[in-house]
Amino acid sequence: MLKHSNLVYDWNSVSGVEFNPQKQVMLDDESLRDGLQSPSVKDPAIDEKLKILHLMEALGINYADIGLPGAGPRAVADVEVLAREIANCRLKIRPNCAARTHENDIRPIAEISQRAGIAIEVACFLGSSPIRRYTENWTDDFLLRTTEHAVKYARSLGLEVMYVTEDTSRCDPETVKRLYTTAIDCGAAAIVICDTVGHATPSGVQALVRFVLENVVKPSGEKIRVDWHGHSDRGLAVANSLAALAAGADCVHGTALGIGERVGNTQLDQILVNLKLMGVSPWVEQDLTRLKEYCTTVSEATGVPIPRNYPVMGEDAFRTATGVHAAAVIKAFRKGDIELANSVYSGVPSHYFGLEQIIEVGPMSGKSNVIFWLERKGMAVSDELVDRIFQRAKASDRCLTEEEILACCQNVPARI
Repeated sequence: MLKHSNLVYDWNSVSGVEFNPQKQVMLDDESLRDGLQSPSVKDPAIDEKLKILHLMEALGINYADIGLPGAGPRAVADVEVLAREIANCRLKIRPNCAARTHENDIRPIAEISQRAGIAIEVACFLGSSPIRRYTENWTDDFLLRTTEHAVKYARSLGLEVMYVTEDTSRCDPETVKRLYTTAIDCGAAAIVICDTVGHATPSGVQALVRFVLENVVKPSGEKIRVDWHGHSDRGLAVANSLAALAAGADCVHGTALGIGERVGNTQLDQILVNLKLMGVSPWVEQDLTRLKEYCTTVSEATGVPIPRNYPVMGEDAFRTATGVHAAAVIKAFRKGDIELANSVYSGVPSHYFGLEQIIEVGPMSGKSNVIFWLERKGMAVSDELVDRIFQRAKASDRCLTEEEILACCQNVPARI
């Protein structure tokens, strides 16, 4: 059988422009913390959070932000349950918790870590950009003192530290350098570059990541994990995250369906799809057939609907009723080649994600749609029946429902 790779010329892999991270790519899922900052979501019940956590594990996600204990008693209780679940079930996913740069946020994380018997990384965050500093009346010395105290305090409690500068993509180079250098000198093992308001473009992301690697990480002489945390205000979150990885970042953060403040965070599910299709290790080998379940579970738990046209996971992602498109898919099916059928009119092979192509019947359909639909249902096909359904579709202003097609099969009026 002809290899499908020989049927596609891939301009994405032309020498000099291919996406080729030099490190193993890692992912940090913030659905259960940063994602819940959206004003439109509901905070899931703890049993829902546990189910989401196990789906993260099933997808091979490396890290999970399991909450901000400083937010109050419910947050403390949920974080502890999640931490105990990771420990008791011996999950591979590694937990972290967000904290403002003061002791009252950091201390509860250490206490939960002790009670649960599992290491929890603390993600200390602090605003950095000139516009934020001006608004808050923060001096440069205040930022440096706050950073030093928070990181040293967390380390004194035995916590690993992920130091996060908010709004890094709008921060001046000197402040970026001074803050990260101070955090590393005080014991931070990871730093997070943030596009907090979705300001960055892919070229800006690459410039910023390369600046941090060359001017902070390399001179430190330490093995520092560099993370990228993006938002979707300009619709560039996925592209920016891929740009960060291409520039040398180790890990990108995101949330299921991109839930989060304003228009949301980087869509982690779309990152997973792209890493798999780009052949990036280890994601090219990762089983992602539960990705749909992950997205629908988060959707139901948070009350955030999945748009019909959402990439890969939306209801319409693999549906077609257009005659020319459907005909090509049907011809591929008739060759007995599922992968061909899933690729001829789709840039995303649906079977990689446990999904399949769906042929509908509507006003833009041809008779081949009708025949294929009937065959898929195991129904007898006749010219008269095909014509009856075809004429009904042409008179409609949308795709026919299954009920309407079956009514044609029974030669009775459909209920509208």
